[in-house]
Amino acid sequence: MQVVREQSSDVMLKPKFLTPEAGLRLQSGPGRDLIFKVTGEDTAGKFDYFVVEVAPHGGPPLHVHHLQEETLQVLKGRFKVRCGDQTEIVEQGGFVYLPAGVPHAFLNLTDAPAEVLVVYVPGGGHKFYEELGPVARAANPDRAAIAAVFTRHGMTLLGPPLSRD
Repeated sequence: MQVVREQSSDVMLKPKFLTPEAGLRLQSGPGRDLIFKVTGEDTAGKFDYFVVEVAPHGGPPLHVHHLQEETLQVLKGRFKVRCGDQTEIVEQGGFVYLPAGVPHAFLNLTDAPAEVLVVYVPGGGHKFYEELGPVARAANPDRAAIAAVFTRHGMTLLGPPLSRD
């Protein structure tokens, strides 16, 4: 039996081994820190793999990725997740697939920091967070400036973060 491996580029990918705390650390909005284990630069644009540390009762605003598929797996905590018209409570160990083109958001429902593991396909999302972090964490965040960052990276900011109820 012959195995055929399709290659989308001439880039030779390299293995990457990290300690538990290692990775590219970036900031998102208030209360959301990210640790990229691999970025699109490591995977020739194929995917990103990162952990999001979410503050108690924190989470991103409602938004949509126009090109990227996204998955979430709850590593620690309990989350309310909205995808399209569906809203579910996702417990530790739970998994969610968020298709491109479908509005979504998530909220840490606990009084403690929580973590989700995120995969973006295709990769390159770290560039979004490199730009978003300083804008979103400014002393007086400008919603129009934040929305413009989303737009530049193939996303649309649609509304506020989820509420607990």
